[in-house]
Amino acid sequence: MAASALEWVPDSLFNTAISIVVKHYSKFRRELKTLPENVQFDVYYKLYSKGRLCQLGLEFSELDIFAGVLKVNDKRHLLHHCFQALMDHGVRTSETLCDAYRQMCCVRNHAEPFIRDKTLKLGLLLGGFLSEAGWFVDSENVILSCLQMCKQREDTKHWYKALECCVRLMHIRNANCKYVEAEQIYVEARTYLDKLSEKGIQVNKSALHTEICALLFAKSQYDEAYHNAMLALKELNSSLPAKTIVDVLRQSAKACVVKREFKKAELLVKHAVYFAKEFFGTKHPKYSDALLDYGFYLLNVDSICQAVQVYQAALDIRQSVFGGNNLHVAVAHEDLAYATYVHEYSSGKFSDAREHAEKAIKIITSILPEDHLLLASSKRVKALILEEIAIDSHNKEIEERLLQESQDLHLASLALAKKAFGENNVQTAKHYGNLGRLYQSMHRYQEAEEMHQKAIEIKERLLGSEDYEVALSVGHLASLYNYDMKKYPEAEQLYLRSIAVGKKLFGSGYSGLEYDYRGLLRLYHSLGDTLKSVEYSLILQEWNQIRDRTNQEEIKPLDFERPLEDTTLLVKKFFEL
Repeated sequence: MAASALEWVPDSLFNTAISIVVKHYSKFRRELKTLPENVQFDVYYKLYSKGRLCQLGLEFSELDIFAGVLKVNDKRHLLHHCFQALMDHGVRTSETLCDAYRQMCCVRNHAEPFIRDKTLKLGLLLGGFLSEAGWFVDSENVILSCLQMCKQREDTKHWYKALECCVRLMHIRNANCKYVEAEQIYVEARTYLDKLSEKGIQVNKSALHTEICALLFAKSQYDEAYHNAMLALKELNSSLPAKTIVDVLRQSAKACVVKREFKKAELLVKHAVYFAKEFFGTKHPKYSDALLDYGFYLLNVDSICQAVQVYQAALDIRQSVFGGNNLHVAVAHEDLAYATYVHEYSSGKFSDAREHAEKAIKIITSILPEDHLLLASSKRVKALILEEIAIDSHNKEIEERLLQESQDLHLASLALAKKAFGENNVQTAKHYGNLGRLYQSMHRYQEAEEMHQKAIEIKERLLGSEDYEVALSVGHLASLYNYDMKKYPEAEQLYLRSIAVGKKLFGSGYSGLEYDYRGLLRLYHSLGDTLKSVEYSLILQEWNQIRDRTNQEEIKPLDFERPLEDTTLLVKKFFEL
């Protein structure tokens, strides 16, 4: 009776006090600065939760106030909620804080050493937060101001800080696809390494090698990227910052994936996921970073269903942290769009994939210029999806319209890739291959053949003749020869080559083998070769049985055994593989 009568449970005294302060905010505003930073943060978060964004914007536009909330590490995801809400509301908080910090640097450049040190520390904190929040231009400008302060002093302490600034600038510029500028700052980083070395000071270069790896990976220079990943791992140890450890592990895992070192990649990326979850928690952006790279690994080892689950988990985290209109959210939408497209390729259900691709493009174009390289990949994914929808539409007018839109997107992506990377690049080759498939769908067979041959030639030169990417393009050219150009002998050899690479890399149950087997069945049927038709009909049946057994196994991608706790032991095990 007493329990049922108790319809109201009083709030905690602390929360009640916070609510009263917010209710009479103008009266208590000045006294807030005397309170501990975590208490101040709770007041500001209450302003956000009450929708009082104008007041919150005024507070967060003051650098000394924002400097205080940056120190509240355990509520970082909540700070991102507030910050993104202000940016969405049209409050240019990121730019305002950046400008305020740059002015502070000008004033304090010749101040007392402890004042300069305090200013540098704030800049690294602010720049790191803005990068984490996806506002790369302002983040870059803040760190550049820090670097400029360091350059005013010729001593080992400032050389070390300057090196840290260079590594951070590489990270920001890599994320913002400013690869030429990233290379330039790497050259500058080397000068500080040399200066420190001349003084007998050894510096851990794990983070620097990781950023070089990321840069080379983006440029599709996979051998060099893998080499730098190995250098980063050799210097990795448990005493490094947690973010550095996660970034080294996940970037090195990606380098292993493209070199088809899947066992090594699995060891690293699972450790990155587990470590990020344990250290940062499941709501932190760094955990979503690790999940995206785990999704990349799963997609490349043909665990498509599991990849979709992991990408969805990463997107959910980023949406909960940043909201909707954020570059990090756009990247997660794009990754999920492609994984969903691959997963639903045989079913033809592309509505979810299309929605994610269009959301990615909408977010990116609302924040960045229309010629930004980040759009190339999103447009490519949407183009692939539209092509499949067009083929299945059974309406000539809709089909032509969608295929034309797909072509426009592919050509725009190709132009961006060529501008950024040139002709001799795997990314450019992928766009040629995509155009080849599209032109086949548009019955422009001669152009399709030319595009596929370009893709194969570039990929073979850069990756070798037995790489997965080469096999993919070879299989697409085989399809063109088989279904549309009636070049059966050429098609047969290409199919067999594609099958050999697929089985070597992924085993007899590889999903991509289906299209090659079906292609050969049609080819031998067209040639009237009954024996070969029967042979490949049996092979396809066996493949289906393997896939059925695989699909029956319910694998939850995030339910894996606890990896090695010690980072040093992990590295030792990695190099023993």
